[in-house]
Parts: sequence; structure tokens; C-alpha cells
Amino acid sequence: MPEHKNIALLIDADNSPAKSIQIILSELARHGKLNIRRAYGNWTSSNLKGWEAALQEHAIQPIQQYDLTKGKNATDIAMTIDAMDLLYTKQIDTFCLVTSDCDFTPLATRMLSDGKSVIGFGERKVPSVFVNACSTFLFLDDEEEKPVKKLKPNDLRGDTKLMNLIREAISGTENEEGWARLSKVGAHISNHASFDPRNYGYSRLSDLIDAIGLFELRRDENQHFEVRNGKKKT
Repeated sequence: MPEHKNIALLIDADNSPAKSIQIILSELARHGKLNIRRAYGNWTSSNLKGWEAALQEHAIQPIQQYDLTKGKNATDIAMTIDAMDLLYTKQIDTFCLVTSDCDFTPLATRMLSDGKSVIGFGERKVPSVFVNACSTFLFLDDEEEKPVKKLKPNDLRGDTKLMNLIREAISGTENEEGWARLSKVGAHISNHASFDPRNYGYSRLSDLIDAIGLFELRRDENQHFEVRNGKKKT
């Protein structure tokens, strides 16, 4: 784990399920140190009652935002302002945005342009434009215990976007013999699109590529995975 990485967790409580907080914190622990934990919303609203226990248990700071105008939510603006303040005043390496609101797309894009990593969490209803704006995006299923469905090989091969991402990443990082270090393939994909193999039901990129069945996968002399375009040999 890259312990030197400093993470800021910013939660749009109006558009996020409180029951998923443990999933979020467990994932962020893999990426670095969680320095800042804030949740934004109108805490006088009964709609956010489910968040009260989570705030106390996980030391998340509630940021109060009243609904100043009916039909308008001040949470988005407050969260964006805080994020920009953190961007310029704190040494934050990774921002985590928990929301299913695509209004945060420009914020994610702005952070990426400053060389920051952006991890997004949201429900599956979130528009793809926000998903694609993040370095990594993980879906929070309706039920916390519900596992992500593992897609079958035919479904994976039929996903044109996925196949193009993998093939282009291999082509962009391969050596003279056509082999590409899998870690470099993953980094290449992350630089071009929001991607996580767990959204396809596979815990690792190597498992996902192996399941597709159209690529050669091997370990080099240092036991690092390498992959090559072309049909997997049997």
C-alpha cells in the first residue's frame, strides 16, 4: 500500500447510501492514508438520519448546508468549494468523491488536470459522464452484501469499449515481442478511462483478461504478469 498517499474523502450525503460507508473506507485503506473525512448535506432533514451513526463511528465531519431555495441543493456548491480549497492548500494526492450526481463531473476533471487521482463511488444510476471523469469508479450496489455479477466470457468479448481499452493498452505498452507488463496495461487504461475489474465481477485485472480468453497471459522471470494480443493458446 502506498502509505505516503494522502486522501481526502468528500461525501455528498444527499446522493449516497450510508450503509456503504464501510465498503468505501475499506477500499480507501488500500490506497493510502485518509486524512480528511467530510460529509455534506442538510443535517436537519430526516432524509439523512441514516448517516448519523456512520458519522460518529467513523469520525466523519458533517458539513451543514441548508436548502436555501426550494428545489435547489447547496450541498454541491459547498462540496466543490471545499474540494478546490483542499486542492490548493493541502497536500492531497487522491480525492474520493462519493456521489451519484453528475454535476461533480467538472470537479473530477479539474482535479485530474492537476495530477490528482480521483476515486468515485456511486450507485449504478450515476450517469456515465461522471464515471468516465474519475480515475477509478466503484459502484455501490443497492444491497451492501450483494456481490457484483461476474460477467461471462461472451459478455466480456461483446463489450466493445472494454475490448478496445485492453487492446489499445497492450499495443501502447508492449515490447518488441508484443508482450506488455500487466501493471503498465492497467496504468495505461486508468489514464484513459475510469476502470476497475471489480465492476465486471473480477477481483484482479489478470483474472478479467484470462476470463476473456482472447489474450495470452504469462508470468515473466520475476513472476510479474505479462499479456499479449492474440487468441489464448490451449
